[in-house]
Amino acid sequence: MTVTALVGRLPALQRGLVAAALVAMAALFLSVTYQAPVMLFALLLGMSANFLYQQEGCQAGIDFCASSLLRLGVALLGVSIFVEDVQSIGWASLLIVLAALFATILFGGILARWLGLDSRLGFLSGGAVAICGISAALTLSSVMRQDRELEKFTTLVVCLVATFGAVAMVSYPALVAWLELSVAGAGVFLGGAIHDVSHVVGAGFAVSEPVGVAAMTVKMVRVAMLVPVAWLFLWLFNRAASRSEGQPSAPAARVPLFLLAFVALAVINNLTGIPAPLSGAMATISHYCFILAIVALGIKTSFRSLLEIGWRPIVLVLAESLFIGGLVLTWVLI
Repeated sequence: MTVTALVGRLPALQRGLVAAALVAMAALFLSVTYQAPVMLFALLLGMSANFLYQQEGCQAGIDFCASSLLRLGVALLGVSIFVEDVQSIGWASLLIVLAALFATILFGGILARWLGLDSRLGFLSGGAVAICGISAALTLSSVMRQDRELEKFTTLVVCLVATFGAVAMVSYPALVAWLELSVAGAGVFLGGAIHDVSHVVGAGFAVSEPVGVAAMTVKMVRVAMLVPVAWLFLWLFNRAASRSEGQPSAPAARVPLFLLAFVALAVINNLTGIPAPLSGAMATISHYCFILAIVALGIKTSFRSLLEIGWRPIVLVLAESLFIGGLVLTWVLI
């Protein structure tokens, strides 16, 4: 969407943008007040404001937050990727982190079928657990074929990943202390097993500052895999959709511009270095775009529609969380 087109659409988007922004501000206030994840508040408050999506004047702005602002947030996330992060953890740890990542995504797809769930939910939740939690769920869902079911899956995955990530943030440091892991081992385990970046920060620095730094280094390697996996999802689900529509072969998947922008920003930042004030501002904008996107997804989803899915998605995400944690911990212990 060009700037001119966006300016022309502003009157139609205004009410929905204002509604999402007010809910986001409330989520930020509660997060600061109670020291809890802002994304979880954004989702829950958004779902409680589901009635707003029934207002015709709000729909366009809310849809804009859930799509265009989400893509902007993903694109700007590229300034957080550094090659040094990949090089500093060692080849052996790098390979086990990557192996656990792809194994978890595959495990999610297989387990979803075994539980009788849509395979898209399995791969989406597996990708969110394996890469970087909420950011990954939003990014991966944005390259899949869009429909109401996928929106419901995305909201559910965000809710479950936020919940289990918070549990891991509290419980895994105690496990690290009980097992008496080294700084390097604790960093690989916490950075390789916990979903969301904020939860890795909380868990790592709860143990010690060196463990926190090591965990964040490992975590950023997982974040760096977001675009390759997104491209894989783009090709995979494009082909699956073509087959379901009876086409003899899948058309070439168009690479979304926001993924190209992600790669471009990462390359520029690593080759020439984006000035710190600018890169910091871009990272902040990305964070707020994700908050608004979560709010919008929540507004578009009702509690009733999530309850209809039942207990099986909870088992799915819990099993994926334990699966990746078990793989990484096994590597650290041996």
